[in-house]
Parts: sequence; C-alpha cells; structure tokens
Amino acid sequence: MGFERCRGEAEEALDQGVGGFILFGGEAGEVRALVADLQHRSRHPLLFGADLERGAGQQFAGCTALPPAAALGALDDLEAVERAGEVTAREARALGVGWIYAPVADLGCEPRNPIVGTRAFGDDPKAVARAVAAWVRGCRAGGGLACVKHFPGHGRTVEDSHATRPVVGANAAELAADLAPFEAAVAEGVPSVMTAHVAYPALDPAGLPATRSGPIIRSLLRERLGFRGLVVTDALIMEGASRGGGDARGAAPGADGEAAAAVETLAAGVDVLLYPRDLAGTARGLARALERGELPAERVDDALARVDAAARSVSEPGAASWGRREDREWALATAVRSVRWVGGAAWGGPGAAPVPLTIVDDDVGGPYPAPSRRPLLDALADRGFDARPGEGSAEARVHLVAVFADTRGWKGRAGLSDEARAAVARAVAAGASEVAGAGALILLFGHPRVAGELPAGVPVLCAWGGEPLMQEAAAEALARGWARP
Repeated sequence: MGFERCRGEAEEALDQGVGGFILFGGEAGEVRALVADLQHRSRHPLLFGADLERGAGQQFAGCTALPPAAALGALDDLEAVERAGEVTAREARALGVGWIYAPVADLGCEPRNPIVGTRAFGDDPKAVARAVAAWVRGCRAGGGLACVKHFPGHGRTVEDSHATRPVVGANAAELAADLAPFEAAVAEGVPSVMTAHVAYPALDPAGLPATRSGPIIRSLLRERLGFRGLVVTDALIMEGASRGGGDARGAAPGADGEAAAAVETLAAGVDVLLYPRDLAGTARGLARALERGELPAERVDDALARVDAAARSVSEPGAASWGRREDREWALATAVRSVRWVGGAAWGGPGAAPVPLTIVDDDVGGPYPAPSRRPLLDALADRGFDARPGEGSAEARVHLVAVFADTRGWKGRAGLSDEARAAVARAVAAGASEVAGAGALILLFGHPRVAGELPAGVPVLCAWGGEPLMQEAAAEALARGWARP
C-alpha cells in the first residue's frame, strides 16, 4: 500500500506551492522513491523533514535506530553523540530527507513534564549544551540540516503543547539556563530552530506562544543570540499553536483562526509553517494578508529566500545506503552501554531454569500503536534465557517484570498510571511468593525517574525506552550478568 493513500493530498499540496513535506513512517526504499517523485513534480526544490530524534530508524523501516537522547547524554560521551547525528543525517539524506527535526535542546529538568522526558539529553544546562552542539556537528558531517527544538525551551512545562498551550512562569534569570543549549547550537552554526507552542510571560508579557512572539523570535533569537538561519514552527495541528490556545479537550480552531495565527506567526519572524490543519485556507489567508498590507512583503520575501536556500542545499539525495551492519552494531553496543541499574541490589544472572516474565505495558491505548514487545522475547531467547510469560518453576531464580513507560504525548503525565503501578506490585509479589526462592527483577523501558514509582528494594535495570533496539540492549545487559557499577 505504501504512500498511495496520501497521493491525492500530496498533489493538492504541490498545486498550492508548498515548500516541502514532513514524513512519518514508511519503508526506506519507498520513502526514497516518493521523495524523488515529489521533487520531480514540484516547480521548485522542496524541503523534506522528519522527526528523527532516535535515528532515521525511528521513522523509516530499514534504517538504523538509535538510543534516546537521554541514554546518549547519560554516557557523557560526545563522540557517541556526534556519531549519532552523523548516522542519522547520512541515512536520512540517502532517502532524500534533508531536514532533521532534531536534536531536542530542551532541559529534562521538570519530573512532571509529560512530553520531554527521555527526549532531552539531560537536566544540566552545560552538559546538554555540549551534547546538542556535538549532535549538530555530526548532523552537518552527515550532510543534513539539523533543527534544534523547542525554542526557547519546553523542559519546564507540566503540560503538553499537543493538547493545550503550556505557560512557563519562570523568570528571565531562570530561563537563561534553558537557553544555554540553544546558544551552543547557534554558536555551532545550526541551520534551523523550531519554536515551542508555549507562553513565557517573562520573555513576552503579552502571553503569546513563542511561535507567534516577536519579542522571543526577533528580539531574543535573532538579535540577542544572533541566529540567521531558518525558523520553523512546531506542528500547527497541535492545540498550543491555535490562536486561542486550544484546551485540554483538544478543541480545534476554525479555518479563519488558523489563517490569522499563520499571519501573526510569519509577521513575528517565523519562516516555515509546519503541518497546518487547513492548507488551502491558510494559503488563502496569507495571500489576503499580503494583498492588504497586513503582512509585509519584505518579511515574506525574507522567509521564502531562507526556505529556497535550505531546500537547494539538500535537494539531491545521498547514496542509496542505509542500515549498514557497522552502524547497527555500533548502535546496539552504544545502547547496551547506556543500560544501567537504578534501584535495588545487583544481578548475578538468571540461571538455567525457565524464567517467568510479566510485561506491564503503560504505552498502549493512545492514537498510535506502541512498538512490538516481541523483540524482547526474541532477544532473551537468543541469549539463553528461557523466559516464558506467566510461567515459572521451582528452580527459577528470578521473576522478570518488563515495565514499558515511554514518553507519550497522549498520556498527559510523566509517570506510570495507577493501573500500571498496581500491576507491577502484583508481579513483584508473585515473584516472591509463587516461585520458590525467587525474587523479582524489573526491566524499566522508560526514564530512570520512573524507578521511584516502583516497589522499593527490587533491582531495576533501566533501558530508557521501549523501541526494539533498547529491548535487545536490555536482554544483552542481562546476559552479561551485569552487577551494579
């Protein structure tokens, strides 16, 4: 089936004269063919972008998947971070995708944040700044256009801008720490910056989201930080982008409201409007504003020139090569290095007996399916574990409890649900009572902070995220019989 169901929409977008497309999913070869076809059909060079925070394999089947940014940041290895940027960009360019919406430059400083979590390199401004700069260098070496996000920082929010418009009440001095990674990226020559659909009254007393704020985009980003590259909004389908701000119920703005917000966004200094709900209506609204003088022509010309220059710089795809063995092996080795104990006692190995396994999946139920958990079972089996869901024996030494607790925007929370916590408690109790002489060991596929919500005294091995790469990394770590460092 591929992308056939999107052909009509893509043709309409080309007729509207769009500057490019954002891509979600697909098999690598099909993506390359689609991009080449759309480039051929367009009247001008197009920009193709994608969210590739965890490598090109995050979106495109056949490409290399990488650990979450938090896992890379915890290694304190800038060479690894730089290589992650290079592999991501090289593979994306091979598909014709030149614009990479990464790295996340937000600080992971707020435990209640429901949307940043493991997407951030960490919570220390200086360390995150170094990692962001390294990723940008790697991306440039791989031939891609990096895009740091979400300016001026989404790390302090306790709400998700997909569902509402968060407001950060920190003062300007406190927000200076959030700016450090963006300043480092600009100093490194990052070609693009993505704005946050978040309001910062200390930076703009009018309470506008950064996406539509002249004081934040023109005064802070352009003048103070000296950024001269491409500014792009976060996706305009998000509720935080709407003129009225949306609400937690997800009320969508009308077409006129979206068009008006688009005019204000361009006037504030943004160059690219990413993923509007109503493309045709937004285009008509921009044209009317331009004719009436509500949107200065020189502002539009400036934005178009930046978009055209960026598109021309990555309009030709790289060599058709992705998913190389050496890159996959490096990615797995790096993922294994990032796995760490965050609670309980050390682990000495599973023994030879069948090992009962309980999976507590807190990542199901949203609009997008969670990754398959089959890779964990296969990886355990490949490494000699006789892991059997719900089964055990009198000789079993441990009850494995796999807890999947990734960052998902639809959850509206950072930690586990009440149901998931109860399920973990039951599984841990089963390990102590139903299998003679056994205890429990928790494999946590989420942020280390989640360990604080798990039963005390139980060993917790943190693998950061629930994608197949990290499932395999957790199995490999167990097979090595890792003791606490």
